[in-house]
Amino acid sequence: MAELAVGYVLKGYPRMSELFIASEIWRMEQLGVPLRLYVVKPADETSHHPVVDRIAVVASYLPPTTPLSGQPLLPWLRRNLPAYRPALLRMVRRRPLRLARTIGAAGAQSVRTRKRWRPRSIHVKELLQAVELADRVLTTGGIGRLHAHFAHGTTTITWLASMLCALPFSFTGHAKDIYLDSLNPAGLLARKMRAADFVVTCTAANREHLQRLTPGTDVHRVYHGLNADFAQLISEVATPVRPPDGRLRVAAVGRLVPKKGFDVLVEAIGLLRAGGFDVSLTIAGEDGPAGTPVRGLVAGRGLGDVVRIVGPLSQWELLALYRECDVFALACRVVADGDRDGIPNVMMEAMAAGLPVVSTTVSGIPELVRHGVNGLLVPPEDPESLAGALRRLATDHGLRLGLAQAAPLTVAEEFDGDLLAKQLAGLFAARPGGRQ
Repeated sequence: MAELAVGYVLKGYPRMSELFIASEIWRMEQLGVPLRLYVVKPADETSHHPVVDRIAVVASYLPPTTPLSGQPLLPWLRRNLPAYRPALLRMVRRRPLRLARTIGAAGAQSVRTRKRWRPRSIHVKELLQAVELADRVLTTGGIGRLHAHFAHGTTTITWLASMLCALPFSFTGHAKDIYLDSLNPAGLLARKMRAADFVVTCTAANREHLQRLTPGTDVHRVYHGLNADFAQLISEVATPVRPPDGRLRVAAVGRLVPKKGFDVLVEAIGLLRAGGFDVSLTIAGEDGPAGTPVRGLVAGRGLGDVVRIVGPLSQWELLALYRECDVFALACRVVADGDRDGIPNVMMEAMAAGLPVVSTTVSGIPELVRHGVNGLLVPPEDPESLAGALRRLATDHGLRLGLAQAAPLTVAEEFDGDLLAKQLAGLFAARPGGRQ
């Protein structure tokens, strides 16, 4: 009898910012895990990472919908229901009782999260998407479980679809999706956790948070691991250790959003510059409106000649940046609404390339960066301490060399993507799922 497939459910695919998910899917295929791939939103990015071309499973995209936020529900339904009506009618014939119970569950959640007297209409949209997903799963057959990435909308759709299909589901939680109440209001995350077969998350800090939220649930920590594309590059290209030349070149990578702490990092660079140190900083990542305050700070501090902000880089370009630099730094923080990073994947890449990391003690970062072993850690929101750590690496080449040598060993021994994929595949195999 053929092994039942795992039905992956993603909000978007492929996405440049979600290379870790594409790497996971490719590694699952390499391990022989049969997969189906369902995507809620149409592909909206023109470029993708090389690993996507090596993935065999073909994505099945749900019908597109128009934005619902701020829109009256009835006009939205008139525009969008026709694309979902065939699946809805088939579900009425196929599983009327399960459909009724699922409508009840979605309606109850809509009432729980209502604003004043008005129920939240987003759950109507998620219900339609769940019906479409379930219809495709039942029509295709051969699927034993559903697994979603990110614990908010996509997991809600997957949970509802699992009710319709009578299949177990699981999900992976990452960062803001498990910390922001606004994404899972009125206890929705806890409700999904109790319904799930098991939950996966990418740091021990996240696991502790989720277990506090819903004691007794089955939550597993599985690190993302070094992504497949970068792992291949590192295996092919040796990264030389730069001899000291009196200048400290700092690399930072990530979206220019508040939780990355680029403003704190720029302040720290300014302190070093004011102290007479020869220092430079290159920031690579998505910019847009969120980057305006950072650019304004660079200009306001007169650091335009030492701070360079570039756009997103390919994996080859990132490796070239790391080879040009002496240290990687991110001043990660927890922002006011609770959003934070888990373990930024770019830190893992930088360490694999032989760079020591200077960062903060936020969330899961200390699980990767061990103070005085493979990097240095400082409190968040503290540009003086961050500048002090960078100053140590600028003046103590022996320390910098020791940290740089330990960094790739940590990644190889504890964050090997292939070994971590086997952990996740083991969870799937231990709970093979049901039949539709």
